[in-house]
Amino acid sequence: MRRAARHRAGLVLLTAALACGRADAPRAATGVTVGAPAPAYAAQTLEGTPVALADLKGRVVLLNIWATWCQPCRQEMPALDTLHTRYAGEGLTVVGVSIDEPQTRDRIAGFAQDLGAHYTLWHDPDDRVSSTFLAIGVPASYLIGRDGTLRWKHVGPVTASDGPLTAALTAALAEPGGGP
Repeated sequence: MRRAARHRAGLVLLTAALACGRADAPRAATGVTVGAPAPAYAAQTLEGTPVALADLKGRVVLLNIWATWCQPCRQEMPALDTLHTRYAGEGLTVVGVSIDEPQTRDRIAGFAQDLGAHYTLWHDPDDRVSSTFLAIGVPASYLIGRDGTLRWKHVGPVTASDGPLTAALTAALAEPGGGP
């Protein structure tokens, strides 16, 4: 309940900030504009080890913000696992960032295992990821190229056959600058 109220408050603040912004102001300053560098972000593994997007430079990253209490998140986890399996050998790293409460690491791991998610999981109990990427809800997904540039973003569940995601993913994987 408290988290939902925090998300509503964040949405109100974001809406107000966007409404007050100038139409001609550069959008890249937000750090979440497709074509701009992805914002710097760090979290923890489910084991508590610090991790950061910068550690994944040279790989294509599909960053997905989710929570165990989110029904659409549950529905998309098999699709994310399919993308992980299909493209890992080409340089894709799928990272699921859980915004669940601090005491839920074991539950997050069990939940993901039950849904067949074999991709990388990070934990951000303070939900810094949502403000960093200006996500207005979960699930939210961001495709980051090998060079750290945001290539695609989407709020809502994704499917493994999503046309715009597949096109952005194929293009990002074809870019030079790293490897599996």
